[in-house]
Amino acid sequence: MKQIGVGVIALGWMGRLHSRGFRQVAERYPELGVDARLVAAADPVPANREAARGLGFERAVEDYREVLADPQIEAVSICAPNFLHHEIAMAAVGAGKHFWIEKPMGVNAAQSREIAQAAAAAGLVTAAGFNYRHQPAVEHARDLVREGRLGRITNARVWLIADYASSPEGPHTWRYVRAQAGAGVVGDLLSHGIDLAQYLLGSRITEVTAMTDTFITSRPVPLGVGVGHSAVAVSDERREVENEDYVAALARTAGGALVTLESSRVAVGPRAEYVVEVYGTAGSLRWSFEHPEHLQVLLLDETGHRGYTSVMTEAGYGDYARFQPGPGQHLSFDDGKVVEARQFLESILTGHQVAPSAGDAWAAAEADEAVVASAADRSWHSVPEVTGTTYAF
Repeated sequence: MKQIGVGVIALGWMGRLHSRGFRQVAERYPELGVDARLVAAADPVPANREAARGLGFERAVEDYREVLADPQIEAVSICAPNFLHHEIAMAAVGAGKHFWIEKPMGVNAAQSREIAQAAAAAGLVTAAGFNYRHQPAVEHARDLVREGRLGRITNARVWLIADYASSPEGPHTWRYVRAQAGAGVVGDLLSHGIDLAQYLLGSRITEVTAMTDTFITSRPVPLGVGVGHSAVAVSDERREVENEDYVAALARTAGGALVTLESSRVAVGPRAEYVVEVYGTAGSLRWSFEHPEHLQVLLLDETGHRGYTSVMTEAGYGDYARFQPGPGQHLSFDDGKVVEARQFLESILTGHQVAPSAGDAWAAAEADEAVVASAADRSWHSVPEVTGTTYAF
């Protein structure tokens, strides 16, 4: 069995998911013949470093540069806040480390472009954190679209509506600072929607028009540091929210399909309502992350009625059989990270890109930036085409 030395940079919520994902690959995918050795984790927060040993790391350090300098480490996960992605990714390229990076890859398209092009020029394997692709029902939906079962694709709808920032008393963190987080919900959630649309339709988004707004304009200053979106004590002082809470966009793909996209981080009611609908001349389909084991499908070549059939996921749909022994169960968000870890390691082993790449993250970033520009001047904007390897289209 080949052993690949791995380092994880930042052990917040996402870094911990990456760590657990690496640990499960050997068990879930024994035929891959790879063992991810968790050599070192880096995090400036003492509590996160203390968690490293329980996650299986041999050591924990404060400075990520120590991870990149370690000759035992061949690949790294970059799970730091958005504003550190560019700095760390470029340092990883300089150190010759393959990397798996969370989205958005940079705080703007220029940073994402520089990362993707530098990694490609260095011959490095990359992976980007577009985990909703890996839901078995989504993989089956993609197969139906690519096989032409829905006929000519006319339009699609994608929305990701969440409530993780819906409380006006939620702490003001880096997520609400434009220089550190970029365009708020556009990079945080809409980028997933853009990637899902391009992945399912097999066609890149070429132009967009959009509206955005910030509904909660200030938040209290936190008194401590939390993990992920977890609550911490706050002070009476408030700071301005600098980026977007809500976005709605209309897009066109290179294949001619129209796509409507919507995202909110402040919705009151839906917790994680992430939905995709695809419509064609011979059928349609619908998937929701709230019920991920169901894919609603109508194929005119199989039935004369116009109602959806609910297809339950089973072996043969994506990586379903690696996690569930029988049909009709679901894969969790965490399971999707195991699939990502497998794809990243497999890409390193084989030299063939099977994971969503830095090119895919760059493509989403260009669409994100066009959305923000359109919302500012209220006009249609073209989305620049990216170069290099992508796995969406």
